[in-house]
Amino acid sequence: MQYVHLGRSGLKVSRLCLGCMNFGPEASEAESFRIMDRALEHGINFFDTANVYGWKVGEGVTEQIMGRWFMQAGGRREKVVLATKVYGRMGDWPNQSRLSAVHIRRACEDSLRRLKTDFIDLYQMHHIDRETPWEEIWQAMEQLHREGKIVYAGSSNFAGWHIAQAQEAAKARHFMGLVSEQCLYNLTARTVELEVLPACEAYGIGVIPYSPLAGGLLGGMLGQATGRRRASEEVQKELVERRVQIEGYEKLCSEWGERPADVALAWVLQHQAVTAPIIGPRTVEQLDGSLRALEITFSRETRRRLDELFPGPGGSAPEAFAW
Repeated sequence: MQYVHLGRSGLKVSRLCLGCMNFGPEASEAESFRIMDRALEHGINFFDTANVYGWKVGEGVTEQIMGRWFMQAGGRREKVVLATKVYGRMGDWPNQSRLSAVHIRRACEDSLRRLKTDFIDLYQMHHIDRETPWEEIWQAMEQLHREGKIVYAGSSNFAGWHIAQAQEAAKARHFMGLVSEQCLYNLTARTVELEVLPACEAYGIGVIPYSPLAGGLLGGMLGQATGRRRASEEVQKELVERRVQIEGYEKLCSEWGERPADVALAWVLQHQAVTAPIIGPRTVEQLDGSLRALEITFSRETRRRLDELFPGPGGSAPEAFAW
């Protein structure tokens, strides 16, 4: 396994991040345990979850599964860089969501309890909260940091301007601020190339892309009937709209002798701002297959052909849309 620093921090994480969102809804607890064990066998030390995963309001199903796994023997918790998130609705009362200092503190305590750990390595804001000032957010994060309950702070689904706001506010408080941004990034979704990725590079923030396979759209769906059956309605609809594009993509992958899923994951890995794409296996076999992406390299011609099939925004802003 390859390891890199998470942004400008001294923390080293694996080049693939194990996304645990499927633990509970898609993968049974026993299978989830096997996937996490296998991830450690492969040297994957970066695990990502969120308090809302499991999709039962307030229960934190996925965090609970991970907590029970950490309690087993073998020093599992010590080997893992653990990332979770705060923002989503955890109850019906007014302060059980978003990024008020009250919710941040309570949500962190609840996540620690479910995860059966004393600290969270990377505590990520799951979304921007336009109603809460940065002074309040950073004060809450600093307090958790002083208490040893979180080590680093990260963001998810932030715009480039939000990243700049967050970092400048943290700088004024002499606080490290964000070390990572988790964003949607794949061949079919390249908007972050305009401002998010450049902002992350400028501030030394590691990028942790989610959905590198576009929900399975780039995973070889046309050649796999099972993949089409399992796809969500949204992905099924996009497959209809992009069918010619996906046919061309799968044909290219066939010419190169690579699986579409591996090419899509490798393409995300090649961007210099990317630290570790998030993979979300439902089975051990899917996890094992993901490692091939680490070995794939792209020539200039390969990248050109992929750009022709999946055009990006034209580079970073403002040059992408102005002189």
